[in-house]
Amino acid sequence: MGEIVSAADVQDAADRLAGVAHRTPVITSSTLDELVGAEVFVKCENFQRMGAFKFRGAYNAISRLSREQLRRGVVAYSSGNHAQAVALACRLLGTTAVILMPADAPAAKLAATRGYGAEVVTFDRYTEDREQLGRELADRRGLALVPPYDHPHVMAGQGTAALELLAETGPLDALVVPVGGGGLIAGCSTAAKARRPEIRVVGVEPDTADDTRRSLAAGERVATPVSRTIADGLAVATPGELTFSVNRRLVDEIVLVSDDEIRAAMRLAFERLKLVVEPSGAVGIAALLSGRITAPRVGVVVSGGNVGVERFAELLG
Repeated sequence: MGEIVSAADVQDAADRLAGVAHRTPVITSSTLDELVGAEVFVKCENFQRMGAFKFRGAYNAISRLSREQLRRGVVAYSSGNHAQAVALACRLLGTTAVILMPADAPAAKLAATRGYGAEVVTFDRYTEDREQLGRELADRRGLALVPPYDHPHVMAGQGTAALELLAETGPLDALVVPVGGGGLIAGCSTAAKARRPEIRVVGVEPDTADDTRRSLAAGERVATPVSRTIADGLAVATPGELTFSVNRRLVDEIVLVSDDEIRAAMRLAFERLKLVVEPSGAVGIAALLSGRITAPRVGVVVSGGNVGVERFAELLG
């Protein structure tokens, strides 16, 4: 069996995304460098279309569907960023999106998903299985299912963030990436290790949602209870099957951060870097500020900025 996702796949995704996805800025801060004791390069995916890296993978996957499948439409399940990414990608590609979202998803995320033209179908996240519901809906309506992370084209699309970062910064000693289902770090580690095999790829999880850390330690996918963390985008019970098979080979380490450390990172990003970052997007900065990662030149992916003003004020107030 060949590789699930290769550096060539990531480059192919980059070609496909050129002129469609934003080439997001890489910023530096002498204040951040002093606090961390390293040269830090921040890849700002909060400036990506729909406010998060998810657009890259969604567009890469959906743009490869057949003309017949695009005529029928797409289904996806997500509590937030993947929902908006699929809805926007479908609108740009002239197809329709049906998105399964938890009934208690943030109102702003439900509204944004509908705003991109998607049909939203709600479910109870505590009693119903979204993957099963998604498969049933796909079968019943003849829709193409685009999962949030466990898909080679989705992973390849997400990896383009690291490709852009490295093209801009030159050689890095470490790459720091948030970890939820594992699609972003799978794509990014694929791109980074192909370019510089000795680069250290470090994933960051909330300390109450450390399913990937436990799985890597056990050598197999481990399920954790549904966790309570402000980083809702990273609260996954078990890593993806495909993402885990990539990450167990390429990810060097997983470090954990607390909700309080995430809040401190959001505050620093806002006050010093002038960035609005959602909790899930801030975990890489949190890990650097906590001193858990040491390397001379570090790239960190800020994965998204989709947080409403009331929630942002509540978290930092």
